[in-house]
Amino acid sequence: MQDEINSRVVAISVNTGKEGARMTAHLLKEALRKFLAEQEKAKTKREQTKKPEKPTTYRGKQSVRKLMEQNTKLTNIEVTDQNIKSFERVAKKYNIDFALKKDRSIDPPRYMVFFKARDVDVMNAAFKEYSKKELDKSKKPSLKHKLEKAQEKSKQMERTKVRQKDRGRDR
Repeated sequence: MQDEINSRVVAISVNTGKEGARMTAHLLKEALRKFLAEQEKAKTKREQTKKPEKPTTYRGKQSVRKLMEQNTKLTNIEVTDQNIKSFERVAKKYNIDFALKKDRSIDPPRYMVFFKARDVDVMNAAFKEYSKKELDKSKKPSLKHKLEKAQEKSKQMERTKVRQKDRGRDR
């Protein structure tokens, strides 16, 4: 806390000219005004010497507005699948700048994927990979079905074990 106070303390030295002259309120006011004017000049010089900041370019998923601000032509693809998160993973893998827009006027809702027109080839490759993954998912049996089959198998094994135990006994 003491360091903060010390860094904010300003020392002003004023030469009154005559040996017998006193420091008046008017003289102090003028000295402070000149000091503040010099501070403003130094501040503007610092701002002028700073490099102009580049506008931030967003990467990956972003809003349609931010994508349009990058001054490139946009194209889009319609996606009807509910599991859009898997598409986001593929797009991230291919470093595609894209924006998702949900169209709720249709039931079930569909998604519009906007991306830069120069990324068409990359987008096609990413979309093919996404489609392939979705096809593979639909072909695979669900975990629920796998569990049901495993339970049926275990029940059948128990039945066969019981039958074998009965046969081996002497009566």
